[in-house]
Amino acid sequence: MDSKDLAIKLAELSLSKKATDVKILDLRDLTTITDFFVICTGSSDTQVKAIADAVVDGSKKLGERPWHKEGFTNRSWVLLDYVQVVVHVFLKDTRTFYSLEKLWGDAVITDVVDE
Repeated sequence: MDSKDLAIKLAELSLSKKATDVKILDLRDLTTITDFFVICTGSSDTQVKAIADAVVDGSKKLGERPWHKEGFTNRSWVLLDYVQVVVHVFLKDTRTFYSLEKLWGDAVITDVVDE
């Protein structure tokens, strides 16, 4: 699966647990760190964990596993690193504080909505 398809699938998995404000940032022309960020928000630390768990569990069914995971202890920002795609699951205030969309403002940003 190419990195764009993976980013879309991971974003869709976040929607399965009612993540809000789901965005895919295309970083391919901006950095070699990763191809895409998937950024989404949960309304509570419990929902942040549920979203992250749904992404991890769903990605395993796709034959993908995160290379690195962090943030499951405090659950205000869970990071799931799939190397070519990095998923960020935030609490709203934490997302606002770190403002990754502004930091990577030159990225092409795609909104992902539940259809």
